[in-house]
Amino acid sequence: MRVEHGFGPVWDAGSRVLVLGSVPSPKSREMRFYYGHPRNRFWPVMAAVFHDDGCLRECRDPDQIVGLRRDFALRHHMALWDVIESCDIDGASDASIRNAVPNDLSPIIMRSKIAHVFTTGAKAAQLYRKLCVPLLRVHGLDGMPMTQLPSTSPANAKADLPGLVEAYGCVARSVSQAS
Repeated sequence: MRVEHGFGPVWDAGSRVLVLGSVPSPKSREMRFYYGHPRNRFWPVMAAVFHDDGCLRECRDPDQIVGLRRDFALRHHMALWDVIESCDIDGASDASIRNAVPNDLSPIIMRSKIAHVFTTGAKAAQLYRKLCVPLLRVHGLDGMPMTQLPSTSPANAKADLPGLVEAYGCVARSVSQAS
């Protein structure tokens, strides 16, 4: 099935890190925000590494949840986006991604303080290197450091919450070092 990303990046001029997934899952596209599957551990991990549970408040209104999470990301100087603008994909399976068209990350990197890119999973890292780095080179941004982190998806059963919190601690450290 061909999917379009469907919603834009979260960022502002104060963003210091860029966290990239591969492409939004069906649940995230439905919610129109990042890491929207209820069993995805991204938001609990971020709450732990930044010692701020503001992104975890229970709300029935999806727009309110999106607002809380957007505010959380910006408060902690995190930009959020995905490597892929559109692709062919079966459900939420990164392994099935074909015919990917990348997002051009250069405008937000050039207009912010982003000094480090983090990818959430192996496929996001692979596609970042293959599709995004060449676009960044065109804009003179080829020296951007990138760290591949484990996926927080419920499909990544190998990773437990404490292990993910430990792995993602580098996001918070990177934000504080860029201050």
